[in-house]
Amino acid sequence: MAFENFDLSGKTALITGAAGLLGIEHARALLESGGTVVLTDLSRPMLDDAYQELSQYFDPAKILLKAMNVTNSLEIREIAKDLQTSDIRVDILVNNAAVDPKVGKGAGMLEASRLESFPIEQWDKQLSVGLTGAFLCSQVFGSAMAQDGKGGVILNIASDLSVLAPDQRLYRKDQIDEDLQPVKPVTYSVVKAGLVGLTRYLATYWADKNVRCNALSPGGIFNGQDHEFVHRLSSLIPLGRMAHKNEYRPAVQFLCSDAAKYMNGQNVVIDGGRSVG
Repeated sequence: MAFENFDLSGKTALITGAAGLLGIEHARALLESGGTVVLTDLSRPMLDDAYQELSQYFDPAKILLKAMNVTNSLEIREIAKDLQTSDIRVDILVNNAAVDPKVGKGAGMLEASRLESFPIEQWDKQLSVGLTGAFLCSQVFGSAMAQDGKGGVILNIASDLSVLAPDQRLYRKDQIDEDLQPVKPVTYSVVKAGLVGLTRYLATYWADKNVRCNALSPGGIFNGQDHEFVHRLSSLIPLGRMAHKNEYRPAVQFLCSDAAKYMNGQNVVIDGGRSVG
């Protein structure tokens, strides 16, 4: 009886950026709880790969695929219309799509990550996907949740860098000039902090319509990074290691279900304790 409120049977969740590392994990979490998932991403081949992986463990009928560009409001509305025509209501929106700029190992593009020379084109692109995309999807799917009286859930995937400044020492490379040292780009912090601001705004905007909005801020996830980076980051985390990709699933299940029905406007930081130091 204690876990009844985690049951998502009869609920449908739309996940943006669903073909990525965490997107697939969000889908697993919601499928495990009995929900249906609509996986959206730019790349149809990557969506097909995600479907093949997930359908080995879950009912394929509960996994729908939609190629969608979160920066294109007309495309988002067309997807919403298609789902409505198929009598599919989006009860849960997981705004996960983002451009995560990886810090390279060589000297070639390192200078471009630095604030002094960061390209405006990259600023526009990364904010468009990670922040404007979340706004546009919330505008379309959140409005629908509010209008029909049934309510719903919006979950924005932020980062521990929504509450922490990047420690640029993590990315330093030997034998590279100081003004060419790689850094975590400014856009990542701006997008993730912006998502927390959007979360708070949406949490109060549709509260009277029973639409809740929270944010989840994961810490660093191990994904084959080089040993030196892993060692540096792990030394900053009280638990002494990076996260495994599946360790955020229970939080997604909680935040998207009635187990969290009185939780609204919060940023849940799961980072092994790094942000409390």
